[in-house]
Amino acid sequence: MNINSATFVASSPDYKKCPTVDLPEFAFIGRSNVGKSSLINMIMGRKSLAKVSGTPGKTRLINHFLANEAFYIVDLPGIGFAKIPKSERIRLELMIEGYLLHRDNLKLIFLLVDSRHEPQKIDMEFMAWLIHNNLPFALLFTKSDKLTKLELSAKPAQYKRIVNNVLKVRPDIILSSSETRMGREEILGCIEEIMT
Repeated sequence: MNINSATFVASSPDYKKCPTVDLPEFAFIGRSNVGKSSLINMIMGRKSLAKVSGTPGKTRLINHFLANEAFYIVDLPGIGFAKIPKSERIRLELMIEGYLLHRDNLKLIFLLVDSRHEPQKIDMEFMAWLIHNNLPFALLFTKSDKLTKLELSAKPAQYKRIVNNVLKVRPDIILSSSETRMGREEILGCIEEIMT
């Protein structure tokens, strides 16, 4: 799939104020500072479509980007929030849950994890929540350009094994890098397959 057009559509404070439910949506979520915005820019082929910040926790709204006039890429706030007041953390948690549970046109959630680390508790808990709520997801390993060739072949299998042992699921894993564009074709191919 080629991305011929990519535009920012809206930033919404909750799912009820998101754009009209008329096209398929593919949501991107992960821990703060895992590289969501950079990855979205890489997928969409635009350098500054999604705002990138070196400070964790900058995404505080549900951001919709329209691709090819055919589907939405949705940038959600990070889980495991940066140092923010408790009231704001609760608001963000409720906003994310509301969107994921009530958005009828949500087709797949890409859960981003840093490929350099072992499965983190917050990632495991979030996957368990997705499974409990029957929400489809795939794992996106970010920053995979930082891995050695040996790690590139071993890490996904190791991660799958841990997730399977604990959560009893074997999610699809896509290796990606916003720096080298690794994984772009696989991500877009996954989206295209779901849409056809």
